[in-house]
Amino acid sequence: MKGRVLIIAGSDCSGGAGIQADIKSVTALGGYAATAITALTVQNTTGVFDVLGIAPEMIVHQATVTIDDIGADAIKTGMLHSVPVIEAVAGFIKEKAAGIPVVVDPVMVSQSGSPLLQEDAVSALIEKMIPLATVLTPNIPEAEVLSGMKITSESDMIAAAHKIGELGAEAVLIKGGHAEGDKIVDILWRRDGDVEGFEGTRIPSENNHGTGCSLASSIATGLAQGMGLSDAVARARAYVREAIRTAPNYGKGNGPLNHAHPVTG
Repeated sequence: MKGRVLIIAGSDCSGGAGIQADIKSVTALGGYAATAITALTVQNTTGVFDVLGIAPEMIVHQATVTIDDIGADAIKTGMLHSVPVIEAVAGFIKEKAAGIPVVVDPVMVSQSGSPLLQEDAVSALIEKMIPLATVLTPNIPEAEVLSGMKITSESDMIAAAHKIGELGAEAVLIKGGHAEGDKIVDILWRRDGDVEGFEGTRIPSENNHGTGCSLASSIATGLAQGMGLSDAVARARAYVREAIRTAPNYGKGNGPLNHAHPVTG
């Protein structure tokens, strides 16, 4: 076991996304997962039915006692649903996690289409969290909100990543799964101007619940284990793609992934 990842995100009672997907992904890739839970969600593969936010001071308390004792080699943030939560988590990272890689997954909407970020919290996410990101991992709809532009092509993805990067992130990975067509391209932009594309054939599947959470946590695991960003992204993509391909077809909506495939084969 190598690489301690502190995950600050919401819980998914159905096990497909959120903290549960994060823990599974980190563990499957040989890392150690610790958590600070930001919200309890009542959800399954068909939708999100209720959300109970955790008090910001309780979130920070979870994260603080964990990092003070066990430490962390990388931090991954997921569902930060309100302005007070964003402010509290950003403050924790600045105070307790200087120099630790931070993977920010700007969770706004669930795979089923349910909102997971309050409308008035978008500006706080941009101002407080993006500047702390070693890498930000928006999908295309999230990247459109953060960049203020419509994305319909790979060149648009590159332009949007550059605009988002100007908000302070060291690197931006825009995920292309929401684009049309059989080819999926993810664009990795770095502050030094380097742009890298990761291309793959779309896997026909309705089992995509928690893909964003799983990818971001997998990248964080790679960084925690000392991998370079490009290698961490490549391994994370391969892991998630195989988890989609071998998904167990559970549920009546967007089904969960097979996070355990490296262990079970």
